[in-house]
Amino acid sequence: LKEGVVEDHENKSSLAELLRFSTTKSEGGDQTVSLADYIKRMPLNQKAIYYITADSPGAARSSPHLEIFEKNNVEVLLLSDPVDEWMVNGLGEYEDKPLKSVARGELDLDELKADVADSSQDKELDTSVLDGLLEKMAESLGDRVKAVRASRRLTDSPACLVADENDMGANLERILQSMGQAAPERKPIMEINPNHPLIKQLSPEHAQLGDWAAVLFDQAALAEGAPLPEPSAYVRRVNDLLTRATLLGG
Repeated sequence: LKEGVVEDHENKSSLAELLRFSTTKSEGGDQTVSLADYIKRMPLNQKAIYYITADSPGAARSSPHLEIFEKNNVEVLLLSDPVDEWMVNGLGEYEDKPLKSVARGELDLDELKADVADSSQDKELDTSVLDGLLEKMAESLGDRVKAVRASRRLTDSPACLVADENDMGANLERILQSMGQAAPERKPIMEINPNHPLIKQLSPEHAQLGDWAAVLFDQAALAEGAPLPEPSAYVRRVNDLLTRATLLGG
């Protein structure tokens, strides 16, 4: 059925009526929610149908990209079938509502119920400190990222990786690689949560900022199901940072 949405353009709209999904408001992992059901439950000011793709239902449901949506009670489609990547691109929209990935591009939070500034009562980092921190992290990560920026989608996690608006997503990249197909070269954008206690402990002058940036990047990659190219380097950095923290705490 999902393949038909991609291949049968003439009947795409009719086939879309028959699609069923699991969502962040579904009980368990049953795929019982239609796109019409989703739209009926949308807040009046919501302009898009939000979705996330992952390699398993559990990975989709636990993704940090969902945090601001859960905070504001905005429903998100949970997509974990490999064909879903092609299906959402082939469908594009439903009843004039575009399908939008929660893990790609900037978020328009004006359509969410609560403003992102209310997602935490804690005071954020000073703007000049934050700007310097973002610049130094981007410099440290180098070619691993397209940019490092403050997140508008995180409320609990310290960092996540997102695709630029017109770039291929990480899940589709992994699917193509598993099929032996070459994927276009891309670099993710790392977003950090200025309200997170860990981020608040960092500064542009922090002696171990390079290690922290690398660990945050690797943890964000693990959270979205990506394998680490150098697992031993990640373990070494984590152990070193834990050792330093223990010594300072003692």
